[in-house]
Amino acid sequence: MTGMSSPVIERRAARVLLVDRAGRTLLLHGGDPARPGLHWWFTPGGGLSGDETPTQGAARELHEETGLRIDPAELGEPVWRDVTEFSFDGRQYRQDQDFYLLRVDEWQVDTAGMDDNEQRTITEHRWWAAAEIDASDELIYPPELADLLRRLTVSEGR
Repeated sequence: MTGMSSPVIERRAARVLLVDRAGRTLLLHGGDPARPGLHWWFTPGGGLSGDETPTQGAARELHEETGLRIDPAELGEPVWRDVTEFSFDGRQYRQDQDFYLLRVDEWQVDTAGMDDNEQRTITEHRWWAAAEIDASDELIYPPELADLLRRLTVSEGR
């Protein structure tokens, strides 16, 4: 065997599609400390800690990354599930993640609760319409996000 490959870290995660009254979703912008020139947009959320349920992890991450505190029960059932593989900070991950939809009239993001890693890697936030996601040439994850948002809006009769 040539070269050493690091083991893939299996991880469970939960993410939140935070959608405002105008139908825009909140995305965070950040990057990988191991690859300083690479940045992308992504939904609030992250890996589960200890024995957290996905809704508990999603609610915790939402509070850390946006300042919005909710009861995990408000998230209901996942609206989508995805498995993704990626590299971050020199480690390979395979992440099984649940996505939850949470609607708010509006929200002023407060990043004071971010942990050290989040403060180091998340640089900005922005509310995006599905059409803006479609028109953008920036990296946005998950790649299916605009279609997912449109499907959710149609299914709710909005």
